[in-house]
Amino acid sequence: MLTFTGAKQGFCDGLSRRNFLQIGAFGAGLTLADMLRLRAQASNVPDRQAPSRPKSAIMIYLPGGPTHMDTYDLKPDAPAEFRGEFTPIQTNVNGVQISPLFPLQARMFDKFAVIRSVVTVNEHSDTLVMTGKSDREQMTANHPSFGSVVSRVRSGLNSSAPAFVSLRGMSRGTEPGFLGIQHRPFSTTGPGMQNLSQLTTVNESRMNDRRAMLRTFDSVNREVDANSAALDTFTSRAFDMVASGTVRNALDLSREPNRQRYQGVEQFLTARRLVEAGVGCVTMSYGGWDTHGQNFQAMRRQLPNLDKGLSLLVGDLNERGLLNDTVIVMWGEFGRTPRINQNAGRDHWPTVMSALVAGGGLRTGQAVGSSTSRGERPQDRPLTAPRVLATLYRAMGIDPGTTFLNGTGRPIHVVEDRAPVTELL
Repeated sequence: MLTFTGAKQGFCDGLSRRNFLQIGAFGAGLTLADMLRLRAQASNVPDRQAPSRPKSAIMIYLPGGPTHMDTYDLKPDAPAEFRGEFTPIQTNVNGVQISPLFPLQARMFDKFAVIRSVVTVNEHSDTLVMTGKSDREQMTANHPSFGSVVSRVRSGLNSSAPAFVSLRGMSRGTEPGFLGIQHRPFSTTGPGMQNLSQLTTVNESRMNDRRAMLRTFDSVNREVDANSAALDTFTSRAFDMVASGTVRNALDLSREPNRQRYQGVEQFLTARRLVEAGVGCVTMSYGGWDTHGQNFQAMRRQLPNLDKGLSLLVGDLNERGLLNDTVIVMWGEFGRTPRINQNAGRDHWPTVMSALVAGGGLRTGQAVGSSTSRGERPQDRPLTAPRVLATLYRAMGIDPGTTFLNGTGRPIHVVEDRAPVTELL
């Protein structure tokens, strides 16, 4: 089996997170037309539930686990060995304070909501926050990611854009699980890019010749097997997706006026352009947050750019009238120790972390839940990652109680812990 590898990123557990794309979706073993055909077959399954007005989602993952104590849940009254080096600033929402390295978000925090009481597990992986299952559970559950569920629900929609795009390759947390390879994300770093590019040597005339040739082969195939589905419909859609250039143009940032505003945070611009192009779910990652040492140096280096990218993304979507139709979530896999270690760092802390949400018609301009005075555990409203996902599904118009059949034919809910975060709805 061939494997296409991407950028390698190391974490403190000694493992690397290498983006991968195995032969399958958008690879040599499965063409773009095959993908369209498989998704069309999936759309005929009775348990499919399509939203009345499809929304999009942008899932921002902060690998390595960012510290809640220095971002969205500062504790200025705690002892020095807990509170750290930063003094929080007031946002434009009364009573909500955040990191002084987030001044741009602070000015527009009415467009955001922070959840300060999320409880996770001690794993260097985004599997839990993207699928609702931990890595350990996934060994047997094979549960689909959020983006794959969106792809499955939208499989019957006729769109010139893929339903699910990953800007971070095929990494853990993006898998389609038992929904099947047709709901893998399109990866901008994988061989699938070749499917969106028309060869420079193939002009319009030659492209039409290829259409005609494929129709001829299709006609022969139908004569051989009268019961087979016509290939020309799906092949035609594949040609149209390539020829229209919708996604290719979205990925071409040279087409963006004033794109220099996003200098250093181009992934946020790419995510916005993909949503504008009609993509149902975009996943991306930013930075590295495994700060066992020199935590505050890392925060001073990374938080300003994160602030810039996030505020530009939300601000631009709002100006374009797309914010209410775009669900945004940003989180890592866990928080970090409230007590600073001897290396001026913070270690893993799954007991509590913060998550940021915006858009999608969610109730923003608030802080949901709280942690104790030293940021050690939830003080009220302890919430699980699946409950946050259930809330995001609802905002997308997808019932988290929807079931799909797994590999053994058993109906499985999208998420098990389905009670939403009511403050956000």
